Amino acid sequence: MVSPNLTKKKESSFDIDIDIKRLFQMVYVKKNNLEKPKNKETNISVSTMGSKLAFFYEKIRNAVDYDEDYLLRKNAIKRILKRQILIEGLVKKSESEDISSHLLTELIQAGYLPNNSIPEKKIYDIAEIIDKYIKLKYYSFQKESFFAILSESFGFRNKRKRTSRAKKILLNWVISLAAAEIEENLSDDPVRKEMLNEMFEILKDNIKLPRDLPFENDLEIQIYLSICRNFLSYDEDLLNLVAFKYYNKNWKEAGDDRIIKVSEKIDKLYLAVSNQLKHPLVKQIDKISKSYSLYFSILNEAIEENPLKVYEFALNNYKSFISFIKEISQRRYRKIKKKLWSSGWRSIIYIFLTKSIFVFALEIPAIKFFGEQINTVSLAINVAFPAVLLFIIILFTWSPAKENEKKILEGIEEIVFTDKRQKYSMVLRRPAKRSFFMDFIFNLLYIGGFSITIYLIIKGLTFIDFNWVNITIFLFFLTFVSFFSFRIKREIKRFIIIEHRENFLSFLFDFFYMPIVAAGKFLSDNASKINVFIFVLDFIIEVPFKVFVKIFDDWVKYVKERKEDLIN
Repeated sequence: MVSPNLTKKKESSFDIDIDIKRLFQMVYVKKNNLEKPKNKETNISVSTMGSKLAFFYEKIRNAVDYDEDYLLRKNAIKRILKRQILIEGLVKKSESEDISSHLLTELIQAGYLPNNSIPEKKIYDIAEIIDKYIKLKYYSFQKESFFAILSESFGFRNKRKRTSRAKKILLNWVISLAAAEIEENLSDDPVRKEMLNEMFEILKDNIKLPRDLPFENDLEIQIYLSICRNFLSYDEDLLNLVAFKYYNKNWKEAGDDRIIKVSEKIDKLYLAVSNQLKHPLVKQIDKISKSYSLYFSILNEAIEENPLKVYEFALNNYKSFISFIKEISQRRYRKIKKKLWSSGWRSIIYIFLTKSIFVFALEIPAIKFFGEQINTVSLAINVAFPAVLLFIIILFTWSPAKENEKKILEGIEEIVFTDKRQKYSMVLRRPAKRSFFMDFIFNLLYIGGFSITIYLIIKGLTFIDFNWVNITIFLFFLTFVSFFSFRIKREIKRFIIIEHRENFLSFLFDFFYMPIVAAGKFLSDNASKINVFIFVLDFIIEVPFKVFVKIFDDWVKYVKERKEDLIN
């Protein structure tokens, strides 16, 4: 018989994880500006007129060289460092502080940092980072070991060519590391760091290796890299920095002696970092961390909106907590869908600027040159086709099932409540290895599917009087747009953690369509290396343009000073 003296339990009978409690506190402090009041500091200021010019240029530059929004600032830092160190460095010797000052000024002018909000002492912080990597480059260039090991794989018989290629790789790698560390410095967020650490602790406890898999020493860094890749959306440059710092503890405070020691093993470091980024465990761990990244990002959004309310719900009202998280999840999906359309239009603009104008300008002359007949219908199809195809692909993007939402809620419960933590381990499997014969057969089938698809498309286009020039351009656009559609749908795919059930039709679609996407990726990766627009902007327009903006900015400041002198 139940004792009448027992009181009714609170609606929420689950204990909140102590680290999650700390996370609530951190967000509350951040949201309500409860930090200690800061002393007034002099901030970096640029003229509004100069900023408008730089901002307009940056928009054009980003349209030509398409990338994800969250990577644009890091890419700009890398581009500015290359220009300051490689191009302008040949003309004049620049000190780290000068490079840092120019870098921050340009980032503010381009709209990547707020005007009159970045303290001038940040110049010295960034200068320390730049100085560290300039020294690393200098000391590393004195070591022959890097060039000896790396250049062996290039295949050049000429030793001078091999060494030159190795030096170029080392220089680009060091500049990308510097850009990544500067971006990390500018985007320092203690809340996201706390979430990253909490996620790492959960996955580190849950993910296990089978006994016969010899990757025990790599497991923790692979989990950490995977979280950075999926939760923080790090690209290769930023992941390089994470792995680089893993092998070089206290690199942030490295002095000359430490830099020299790092340069002495730069060849081994480069290979070790590269191997970690191409590790056999990457795909398996990514699959797990993608789900947890989604759970933490939705939880972060809920806490950011109202930390006190969400904490009270989690502590005392389980149903209200779940209901609120559900609302945030649905809102997140609607936002992603909206962003999908926005990215779609950006992709169309990118293709139009870098490919369509170029191709359209050549198509008619090419048709005439090869003695083919001009077909206005085929020209119209080739011009309209990319936009229409991309529109259709986005329009028919399927929505997540109810089970997906349920899985998200369960994942967030597991993070927040200690009672809901997993009591079992996720054991990774040994990466599948196929024989050379099976790989050969599968590659043949893959090429066969691609060939059948291309053959049928060519037959269809020939039927409506396309000539071989029109067909080539059509196929070119088909592969590009297919890849871009696949790329811009990545965020929606990150939201979907329950895999779509395969059936015979979806298998056939993947079999014939995925090779088209792969061809688009290949063309996009290689075309970006020879993008004429990027070359013109970076080497012919950007250097004199930035000089003009700086002079213009100084002139505006001078006029303002003269005006103040007259008033006073």
